[in-house]
Amino acid sequence: MADTKEDIKQSDEWQKAVDYEITDHDIERQRQLLGFDQAAKTREYIQTATEDNIRNFAHGCGDDNPLYCDPHYAKKTRWGGVIAPGMFTGMINRPMKGDPVPEEIKALRKSLFKGIHVFVSGSTWDFYRPVRPGDTIYSFNGDESVEVKSSEFAGKSVISVRRDVKVNQRGEVVAVYRILRVLTERKTAAKKGKNLSIQPATYTEEEFAKIEEVYANEKVQGAAKRWFEDVEPGDSLGTQAKGPLTVTDVICFHSGGYGFVPYAPTANRLAHKNRQRIPAFYVKNEHGIPDVAQRLHWDPVWAQAIGNPMAYDYGVMRENFLYQYLSDWCGDDAIILHVHDEIRKFNYMGDVQTVTGKILAKRQEGGQNLVDVAVAFTNQRGEESVRATATIALPSKDNALPMYPEVPADLAQKAAKMMARHWELGGD
Repeated sequence: MADTKEDIKQSDEWQKAVDYEITDHDIERQRQLLGFDQAAKTREYIQTATEDNIRNFAHGCGDDNPLYCDPHYAKKTRWGGVIAPGMFTGMINRPMKGDPVPEEIKALRKSLFKGIHVFVSGSTWDFYRPVRPGDTIYSFNGDESVEVKSSEFAGKSVISVRRDVKVNQRGEVVAVYRILRVLTERKTAAKKGKNLSIQPATYTEEEFAKIEEVYANEKVQGAAKRWFEDVEPGDSLGTQAKGPLTVTDVICFHSGGYGFVPYAPTANRLAHKNRQRIPAFYVKNEHGIPDVAQRLHWDPVWAQAIGNPMAYDYGVMRENFLYQYLSDWCGDDAIILHVHDEIRKFNYMGDVQTVTGKILAKRQEGGQNLVDVAVAFTNQRGEESVRATATIALPSKDNALPMYPEVPADLAQKAAKMMARHWELGGD
């Protein structure tokens, strides 16, 4: 029986998992899918927001901002109650009914990029309104672009951007979420083994005390106004710590509401049904037990078998940490309008990220008082693991409260049409 990563590599099961290649045929099929939007059928762990699941999600990210977690506090803010962290919108979904997918689209998708590993490498968010308790979120999505590149980590790769339009039960666009995905060949990544020399992080008592000191000095701006007039380009957004990363962090993120549907971790009978439905997603571990391919986020043996030195986080975890950093800085009255992030390095178990940021510019546009900021996550090896920019609308001393922008007319019309069709088809 196999009991090491080398045994896994030599096993037939591993060979099946890594033998798949990125083909020109698959790339051409992906290009033909661009521009096709369809109703999202996934039933995520959270479908309708409540005070409880908003708080649980925030806590799953390590965020205790009272605007998200304390109804009594939130009632006194401009919002009149709890609202969700912006990126919660990406984790919540109720199935949207829509017309059947055309046969030609089904044919293009069949076994597309089968066995190819997918990394979330970044995202772009545009926010148009908050999610409140009682809101149900639906979505429709489609691929916007595809590009072939050579990857330092895994040789030939495909860069794909998918646009998810998040819509509430009133047919209003809440946010647009563009997900940057990198598709790589598992066998290429495993053979190159570029990162295998990285050693697990360890910390002395003194080193860990310094991390704890960063946490102790963090603060939430909250009800204190972050006035537009009082900030200037070059100003620091402060310093936060994220980590050291543990398997517990990944568990908390999942238990807070990150379902990863339709590949959600499941147990017993549900796991059996999943194995029948998507057998290719289950790869035997060193004990001969089929387990989810995504276990590389907590299983070091499997992570090493496909080219990494140890398990690592989900990229979306750091995207949520980023939103927390921005939200903590700007306060209750501000609105985060736009976020773009690039996941540049893996965040391995034991890694600690130091988050810093600064104001790039301040400007007035469309009646809004805006600041553009840059944020970086730097690990204990001195590597930049996340690079991000954001635009935030701040309150002004002339009593001008920031507002969400108008949804582009064509997008608002499409969202309304998609939801109208949902109701026609008996959606709830």
